[in-house]
Amino acid sequence: MKQYFFKYPFLLLLLLAISISCSSDDDAAVEAEEGQETPDPVNYQALNLSEYDNGSRVMMQAFYWDVEPRFEWWNTISTQLEDWSAVGVNRIWLPPATKGQSGGYSMGYDVSDYFDFGDYEQHGTVATRFGTRADLENLIATAHDNNIEVIADIVLNHNSGGGLEYNPYRGYDTYTLFDETHGNASGMFNRNYEDFYPNSVSNYDPGSLFYAETNLDHNRERVQNWLWKDENSVAKYYKNVMGFDGWRFDYVLGFESFVIKDFLAEVGGFSVSELWDGDPDLIREHIEATGSGAFDFAAFYRMEQAFDRYSDLTYLTRDQVWQTHPEKAVTFTANHDTENDGNIDNYIERENKLKAYAFIMTHPGYPTLFYSDYQNEAFKAQLDKLVSIHNSLAVGDLEVLYADEDEYIAKRNGTEANPGLIVYISTNSSTKRRSINTGWSSRQLMDYTENSTYYPATAEDGSAQLEAPANGYAIWSVMEE
Repeated sequence: MKQYFFKYPFLLLLLLAISISCSSDDDAAVEAEEGQETPDPVNYQALNLSEYDNGSRVMMQAFYWDVEPRFEWWNTISTQLEDWSAVGVNRIWLPPATKGQSGGYSMGYDVSDYFDFGDYEQHGTVATRFGTRADLENLIATAHDNNIEVIADIVLNHNSGGGLEYNPYRGYDTYTLFDETHGNASGMFNRNYEDFYPNSVSNYDPGSLFYAETNLDHNRERVQNWLWKDENSVAKYYKNVMGFDGWRFDYVLGFESFVIKDFLAEVGGFSVSELWDGDPDLIREHIEATGSGAFDFAAFYRMEQAFDRYSDLTYLTRDQVWQTHPEKAVTFTANHDTENDGNIDNYIERENKLKAYAFIMTHPGYPTLFYSDYQNEAFKAQLDKLVSIHNSLAVGDLEVLYADEDEYIAKRNGTEANPGLIVYISTNSSTKRRSINTGWSSRQLMDYTENSTYYPATAEDGSAQLEAPANGYAIWSVMEE
């Protein structure tokens, strides 16, 4: 296993803190008694978080699986962009925007024509499931007017929806013929069996989990030209003609790392890879090899283990990508696949979602909001507060102050001009209080999520008794006189 502690010294402090603090409940933690609340202190007020803008923002995954209504999704999203920008969203991730084999029912991952954004009658429809090309162009323009970048979901591995042709390398007919009358009405990037594994120069298929017979061979010069090198390539057309600002690379286990590295060298832009694996070292290796960011599946699974599978918050202290690559780790609590998956280990239960969001919004990494969560009226107001806290007080090195099965307390140490924060998460059925050295000397504190009505003050040495509501969380920082 690779070691990263010397390059990232705050990790060593984190692990030392964990080794000292991890234990079962003891006398240091107490259950808050009824009537113990302290009144909102006179002569103190909450910080104006807009004055502590740390430059950080969040991304919105602007879809879920099988979005409705069909043919109106681009317009649906367009009406929400102004509000999202005001909340603190600076990027939206869209589903694959071109025609798939399933036509008007396609979520885009069965990609057929890379250049049909809702222009051509094929696979039973002109518009994609999400709308017309004009609708998409309006969405992108509206996003840019609201200072939001638009991230394209790019499927570079598997194709679908072509015509049958005899494939001499397989010895039978395969759906590898893509032209104007066979799934590629745009006439751009026409393909045949020589563009897919195996062919006259390539036998090895690095990733054939999906559509094995139509897995593109990225070692072919012609495929590289059409995907990223030529002026009318997918990459340059999406960026220069359609106006996309960045990339979400789908199923990167299906092709070699050089593909993303070369793609980004041609067009640049924000990028995040879907490497669906809980092994943080595997994700780190991908980041180092490609230069792309990556979804922090290690963090996702640590949260699922902590909150659901094992009900043990010490899992939140285990190895995650954000600990070593905070600028490249894209954190999340849900996506279109996890919420569509029947495997209970692949999603975080609804009752634990906000605790998971409190974790990613207070920790290093680039957090993602999932559209369905944000549209949930039970979540929205609290998510707005968490985004505001993330975009203001979530700065500085992270230090874990305490962790056991049902309590987790961590601090962002802030900067000279920013006090930072302390997040206290509890899965205990009772309100908990624990004495902590906050590092804030003689300061009045409050919970900026407003989940707690308790207002502790710190001693001169920085100590205070902080609170977490039953099966919930609080995020503490200083008040001002």
